Amino acid sequence: MLREHSSLTLDLQKTLDISITGFSFIAAYFIKRHLLPGSLSGLSIGPNYYIILLLIIISWHISFKWMGMYLSYRNKSFWEFFFIILKSCFLGMVLLTTGLYLMHIQGVSRLLLVLFMVLCISGLTLSKFIVYRTLRKIRSQGYNTRNLLIVGSKARAIDIIRAVESHQDSGYLILGCFDVDGELVGKTVINGHKVIGSIGGLEAFLVNNVVDELIFAMPLKEIMYADKYLAIAENLGVKVRIIPDWQVNFLMYRPGVARIAFEDFLGIYTMSLQTTPQNEGKLFVKILLDYLGGVVFLILSLPLFAVIASAIKLISKGPVFYTQERLGLNGRTFEVYKFRTMVNNADELRKELQDYNEADGPAFKIKKDPRVIPWVGTFLRKTSLDELPQLFNVLRGEMSIVGPRPPIPAEVEEYSMWQRRRLSMKPGLTCLWQIAPSRNDLTFDQWMKMDLEYIDNWSLFLDFKLLVLTFKAVLTGAGR
Repeated sequence: MLREHSSLTLDLQKTLDISITGFSFIAAYFIKRHLLPGSLSGLSIGPNYYIILLLIIISWHISFKWMGMYLSYRNKSFWEFFFIILKSCFLGMVLLTTGLYLMHIQGVSRLLLVLFMVLCISGLTLSKFIVYRTLRKIRSQGYNTRNLLIVGSKARAIDIIRAVESHQDSGYLILGCFDVDGELVGKTVINGHKVIGSIGGLEAFLVNNVVDELIFAMPLKEIMYADKYLAIAENLGVKVRIIPDWQVNFLMYRPGVARIAFEDFLGIYTMSLQTTPQNEGKLFVKILLDYLGGVVFLILSLPLFAVIASAIKLISKGPVFYTQERLGLNGRTFEVYKFRTMVNNADELRKELQDYNEADGPAFKIKKDPRVIPWVGTFLRKTSLDELPQLFNVLRGEMSIVGPRPPIPAEVEEYSMWQRRRLSMKPGLTCLWQIAPSRNDLTFDQWMKMDLEYIDNWSLFLDFKLLVLTFKAVLTGAGR
């Protein structure tokens, strides 16, 4: 889906880190006052330790930001996090000492501060270690992976492949390499990784395969029309990395919507162009809220599940649920779940009704669709309650609660290049289109532009706003 390591990285991760810091001081205070043996135990009445706790929170807040505490877990080793924790805590202590001096606060127990530092470093290290190892375990089991495609097959490409193979827990999977020389197709680059295509076939490969990141591991000036391929990746929402020597200046290429950033990719510095949201902290919160919200909404809607299932069984012969192949993040296929609102052979009847399609573009909609189950189907579609079973897709990690609606593969085959960028973010149960007034009267291009508007302006507040407006749309029956 986010500006790298900014605002909400300091919302979730920082809340946890500051909480650990504050708790460490409280615990150190309790230990020093009550648990240490003999003369080591006890504290004087002054100074005011509430003020010292406030100074600690402010000092550590600043030091976490200055020391770059909130790095990507995918691209960094745990030791990098550990050293950043050490630097942050020692900088925090310097700031605290400076603050105590400027405020003329004296008599602070040195042993108390030593205990606090030990507890704080230990607590922060443990929390980062748990998150780091959990993510590493998830990736080692084939989840949360990212597919890489490399342009180039020489030294820079070999460096990328070796970096990925030496960081297998990063979750990166190499699809293969492309090269400007078609005669190299089939050649092994290193360790079984081959040149799988020439540059002329890059567009088709990106369109027809799941590619999360495209890495240019050769000088861009050696690629004819390199700006064209950058634009293609940008339009598709595929993240682009460029290995220096920063030849994007040679092309005078100016991205339309992608943000340019300079990143460390497994120890190799790259320039990246990314159209989807970059703030990993915010995305992490979004994922957590998806799972939490999925569980809560599913439990709350169980009575509705029973009522709707009974009604479908009473009115229409056939299964309660309907499954259909849809495309998710960057073109990943999955089976979407819905309450069945149409007759059993609805897909076959669609061919006969194609001439009555009222939607432009690849979408298919009819105001009074004869395939819809009377009463029950009409009600479910107007209230969008037929989408409730997609909570299972949310819990399976295939969908988000808020995001562009998942399209069927046949629709995507007819997309224009710019429209495919809507696949660059995980699909959702609801979106801007879902809550738009007279949504079914919007043109297909308007629908697509609304999804891209969501991607380009994504925030947690926007998700919350769309969720509230979705409840309103359900209650007013704005669907079709």
